[in-house]
Formats: sequence, structure tokens, C-alpha cells
Amino acid sequence: MDHNSQQELPLPFPELSGDSPLLPARMVNEFGYCPRLAYLEWVQGEWAESGDTVEGRHVHRRVDRQVGKLPEQTDDFEKFHARSIELSSNRLGLIAKLDLVEGDDGKVTPVDYKRGKRPHVAKGAYDPERIQLCVQGMLLEEHGYHCGEGILYFAASKERVRVEFDEELRNLTLSAVNGLRLIAAGGRMPAPLDDSPKCPRCSLVGICLPDEINFLRKADTSPRPLAVGRAEALPLYVQANHAKVAKKGETLEVSIDDKKVTAVRLLDVSQLVLMGNVYVTTPCLHELMRREIPITWHSYGGWFLGHSTGLGHKNVELRTAQYHTSFDSALCLQLAKTLVRNKIVNCRTLLRRNWRGEEDVQPLLDALKGDARSVARAENQQTLLGIEGAAAARYFGAFGNLIKHDSDTQSFVFDFARRQRRPPPDAVNALLSYAYTVLVRTWAVTLSAVGFDPYRGFYHQPRYGRPALALDLMEPFRPLIAESAVISAINNGEVRPGDFISAGGGVTLTSEGRKRFIGVIERRLSQEVTHPLFGYRISYRRILEVQARLLGRFLLNDIDHYPEFITR
Repeated sequence: MDHNSQQELPLPFPELSGDSPLLPARMVNEFGYCPRLAYLEWVQGEWAESGDTVEGRHVHRRVDRQVGKLPEQTDDFEKFHARSIELSSNRLGLIAKLDLVEGDDGKVTPVDYKRGKRPHVAKGAYDPERIQLCVQGMLLEEHGYHCGEGILYFAASKERVRVEFDEELRNLTLSAVNGLRLIAAGGRMPAPLDDSPKCPRCSLVGICLPDEINFLRKADTSPRPLAVGRAEALPLYVQANHAKVAKKGETLEVSIDDKKVTAVRLLDVSQLVLMGNVYVTTPCLHELMRREIPITWHSYGGWFLGHSTGLGHKNVELRTAQYHTSFDSALCLQLAKTLVRNKIVNCRTLLRRNWRGEEDVQPLLDALKGDARSVARAENQQTLLGIEGAAAARYFGAFGNLIKHDSDTQSFVFDFARRQRRPPPDAVNALLSYAYTVLVRTWAVTLSAVGFDPYRGFYHQPRYGRPALALDLMEPFRPLIAESAVISAINNGEVRPGDFISAGGGVTLTSEGRKRFIGVIERRLSQEVTHPLFGYRISYRRILEVQARLLGRFLLNDIDHYPEFITR
């Protein structure tokens, strides 16, 4: 017997009971296209819109509006057309929404709508589309109808392609169904496709990161810049006292004392940032939750209170791995060492680039380089905290040498002797504290959007109301984003001495000064840099998301280490 030609004999699937989920036909299609894509969508609940998905929804708009009904199961029913039919089977463990079912002379034919043009391939269509159509045919047969073929309708070319449900296609379909069940039950994400032409058009390429994962595994080919499309949506800040934010059509309208101040398209808003006593209408809250646009709440002075979102991310698998790792002291120490070393090296780079002091900076750079090397020898987190503290004392002790001093033109000189947080005793400390607040809020929102719990970290200890994981991951980015924004704001004159108020032994920003400083921070987050590992141009805002997703890949054993982020 030729074993190579022997057909696969799938084990019979037991009938579903209880809360076991049915496999959607669309997920079987995705598995035929890319097993990793199916796992991300079905098991981890990931989803992202693209031009293709929006166009596909537009093609189906007529079908989805009309809910039809199939005739009784007889062999002599008259000709009919039924749209938007949902069928399921516990025995098969499948469910599908059929765009159109045509019936004539005792036979039914499922018609599946596809965007785009008919591909010129031997079988008239690609296997994933044929498999999805076969699942629909199997469900129709399970409900007692005679169904031997289906039709794929390609909207762009307005062509129909007939697909026969022969034994070969049925076996291929069963293999896809059983394969998806196997990877879902196994809890191990399939490897990404290697240099595949499918990846650039995939809506989940920025979540899957196929080229980046393969590069970190093999480091032989630089990643294509797939996940770095420019994000046009930006945060909307509202800090006026007694302001109101309401939804009006496709815009967010901000008013003060019932007088309209501005309006911003929802399409251009990535998050809504509210400072102090700001009112948000219920319809506005509903729309923001539906679109998964988070609202972050701050005190009027800028203290981050929390954020509101919809149902949250469905990726329980990622949070389980996060909690499990947080109790593994060895893995926590490994991650903490990476983060602290990256922070020290990036602080050293900031000093080297922006030094304005009269004395030679090289001894300080050498000392910080020694601190970075000492990180590898830390045997526990207490030792690591001591190394970080010593490096921070050196760094902030020289931070004043990065600031331009021009006493002839300024009535208030920016001076800085040491880092002090509560309350900040001078303008520089006040700017640093506010910049850190914005950065930790940005990280908390990013981590929530990716699927993490921002409050369970690996280096910072969990405390009530403390986003420990956000504080962990922001460490390497403090000098690159927060401290860099402070230096730019002062040295470029974007924040002036008159933008501060001294009261109660502390210094804080005025409303106008805070507004300008927020602009500096957001501009820094939107600035594109060359990624030190992957070599493509990407904004800091997207880098935070990519780093969060790479942490998830490490926790789920997709890669063997959390990649460093160190600028040159």
C-alpha cells in the first residue's frame, strides 16, 4: 500500500454540550489561509480593521439587512432565494451565516459573497474560500437538504464560480476543521508564515508581527516594514473646567457653558483625555466604548486616576501567562534586568547627545556604562534596585547640565539639583513629574488594548491603584520620551517661567503651560525613529505597542527573550 497517498481519517467529533463553542465557518477559512491568523482571532480574540475588511463589510451590507428563512425539507419545493441564513450543528460543531441560499428542484446551493475579483487559478478559487463554502454545504446537508455544490460570487468582477463538493474538498474541509480544533485545544500558537506574500495584506499583521518574530528567532533577514503604518488618530485633551464632551454625528463636540468650543472627528481620536471636572454625555460614552476608544481620567493637576473602556480585551490566555510569570522570581528578575539595563544605557545616550556642561562628560558616561554592566551580575531584585538607584543619582545629579541657562532673557532660571517628586520643588521637577504621568497613562492604555493587566508587573511591586506593568515597561522610555520632552520644552522656549505657580511648598504648571507641554510630549510620541533592531522607521507611539506585543510573545513562548530597546 502506498502510505503517502493514504487519506487522513479524522477522529469523529463528539457532539457539543454545555458551553463548548461552535466553530464559525469564517474561522475555518482563516485556518486554511493561515493557522496563526485563525489562532489569534479565535483563541485570543484579536481583531483589527483594514481597508479589505471595511470593503468586505460594504459588499455584505445588502445581505446582512435581510434575514430570510429556508423552506421545509421536501424534495419538490419551488424555486427560492433566502438571504442571511444562520445554521449550526452540535454534531459537526460548526456554525455559519450563509449570505444567500438558492433552491430549485429539490436542491439547495449556498452562495458566498467575496470582495475582489475572481482569481485565475485552476479550481476557480483559492482553497480557504472553497473550504468555507463546503462548511456551509455540510451544514445544509445536516439540516436535511440535498446540496452537492456551491457558488462563490466575486463582487468586483461580478462573476460566479461553481464549486463542487467532491470527496477531495470534503476531506480538505474536515482536515481544516480538525486542525483548528487541535490548535485551539493545544493552547500553543502556530509559528508565523515565513516571508509570505499573504502577510502585507493581512489586517492582523501589526498584531501577529510575523517578520519581527522570525527575525528574533533567526536574525537572518530584516523585517519588512509591515506594522508601521502612520497612525493618524491622536489623543483629544480636554482640561477646561466644567467642559462638556458630547457626540454629534461622527464628531466629538466640546462645549463650555453650553457654548461650542471645538469639534473633532471620531475618526481622528485615539483616546479622550479628561483633566479635572469634565462632563461626558451617555451617548458619547456608548459610542466611545463601541469604537474601543478609551477615556483616561486625571485630576485637574494631572494626576492619573484611571481609564474607562468597553468590555476589554478577550485575550485571557495572555493575562494567564502574565500572572503565571509574575510569580516566577527567575523570569521576573530576567525581565527586570533587561528593563533596567535599557534604561541606564538610554540615560547615558541622552546625556551624551545633550550635554551642555563645562566639565568633561566622559567620566560620567564611563560610570553609567559600568552601572549597566553591573546589572547582569545582580542576583536578586533588591541588588538590582540598588544599582538602578546609584545610576539614577549619577544621572539626575548631572541633569541640570542638559538645560540651557540664559539669565539675560529669562526672569526665572531653570535650575535642577536633584530629582524630587512630591511635591516638585522647582519647574524642572514639575515638568518631569507631569511627563512621567503622561507616559505611564500612555503605557497603561496601550497595555490594556493589547490584552495585559496593567496592574500586575514583574519589577515594580503591585500596590492598590498602581499600574505596575506600565511602570515596568516605561523604564527604558523615560529618557527617550519624558526627559527628552522636558529638555526640548525648556531649551526651545516652548515652556516659559511664567507657566508655573508656586504654592504649598511645590511648583505646578498653569493651564496654558500644561497645554503647550502636552503638545511637546505628543509631538515626541509621534516622532519617527529608526527601530534599533528591525531597521524600519516607526513612531514612538507605535513602538510602545510593538514592545507590548513582543512582551506577550515572550510570555507565550513564541520568542525566547524580551527584545531590548536601546537607541544609539
